[in-house]
Amino acid sequence: MDDFALTSRKVSVHTEITNNSCQAVGWVFYDGECRLCLAWVARLRGILARRRFQIMPLQSPDAARRLNMTGPVLLTEMRLLLPDGRNFGGADAIVEIARHIWWAWPLWAISRFPGFISIMRAAYRVLAANRHCLNGACQVTRRSNHLDWLPLVVLPTTAIVFQAALPDWVFMWVLAFAIFFGCKWLTLQRVGAGGTGRHRTGAIAYLFLWPGMAADTFLEVKVPRRPALRNWAGAAAKTVAGAGLLWFAASRATTMNSLLIGWLGMFGVVLLLHFGLFHLLALFWQTTGRDVKPVMRAPLLATSLADFWGNRWNTAFNTLAHDLAFRPLVRRIDIRWATLGVFFISGLIHDLVISLPTRGGYGLPTAYFLVQGAAVLLERSHAGRAFGLGCGGRGRAFMLFMTAAPVFLLFHSMFIRNVILPMLQAIGETWNTL
Repeated sequence: MDDFALTSRKVSVHTEITNNSCQAVGWVFYDGECRLCLAWVARLRGILARRRFQIMPLQSPDAARRLNMTGPVLLTEMRLLLPDGRNFGGADAIVEIARHIWWAWPLWAISRFPGFISIMRAAYRVLAANRHCLNGACQVTRRSNHLDWLPLVVLPTTAIVFQAALPDWVFMWVLAFAIFFGCKWLTLQRVGAGGTGRHRTGAIAYLFLWPGMAADTFLEVKVPRRPALRNWAGAAAKTVAGAGLLWFAASRATTMNSLLIGWLGMFGVVLLLHFGLFHLLALFWQTTGRDVKPVMRAPLLATSLADFWGNRWNTAFNTLAHDLAFRPLVRRIDIRWATLGVFFISGLIHDLVISLPTRGGYGLPTAYFLVQGAAVLLERSHAGRAFGLGCGGRGRAFMLFMTAAPVFLLFHSMFIRNVILPMLQAIGETWNTL
């Protein structure tokens, strides 16, 4: 009997329902022939048992009887059955379980926001459809370069089709996620990920559990590292500070319709996600041997505008812009025009995510990034180098002024009023009902 069969049998034996059914909070059913499912059951068995969840494979006769389901539909997704007869499947089951675990409770809270549970369901369906590829049985045929771009076209277009049915702030997030996952898929296909079980597992993690865009770096497992405690503490502090600032703004957004509250809330979101949670994710993946770095790398320490945009601010999309825009452009046109072209493309993307949901302010984000591109060229010119704009104190002052002074073009007042403030109001109202 091979290791997989032994593991499957061991998990099945240990997860049979042996206690009094009346004492259970719920019954969690999983695919007993799925390596990924078995691995997660092994990790979470104790946590679920302490909260009186009982676990059993979907393949067991008792599962079919309890769920009143048979055939292929039974094995489509994990299931959660509650004592009152409610039956949850897939992402709905996960968030319901999360509601009973204090450290996972925020996942349940996030799912209550409009539109977020739909995103979670879509992500779960992709994961469930590929779970059996972990044994190496699935072979992915390399797509052509043109088809690799298809999700980046189809996903945002689909989001735009449904714009009228969504609140503006929900549409902004849906559109942003659509572009994000389209880019993730493109970068994954460019490195030809897939085929072996190890790469398939890494590809799923890369798609859904890491915000970076360097697929080749993420998929190459090296020697695990142990990040310093101060790094964990710093990332946790930024996460807490961002959450606190977001809560402060959301709690006052229903009573104060002010641009200041909108800016505070937006800064809280950036601090919570980009500087906090994404940093924690980077530290976690480093402990597994992934050679990843935080997407935000102390941007305020940049000593030049080029350093800020190229090496420190949101490096995930910087990598993507360099590989997919700058390198093709610089082979055809002068490097200065290629630099402006990259900033122009970045501006168009921000216009799409910021101005389209706002239904106004078109062209202002693009203007902001064109200003940045022109400033980078000035910094690299003979006059800029002679004046010291690319290094030291003058370089830092120039960077701070050029990024901050025209920022109202990027996040214009219409965006704050029409998107950010309604989002904060929805968060505040949701928080009050919890």
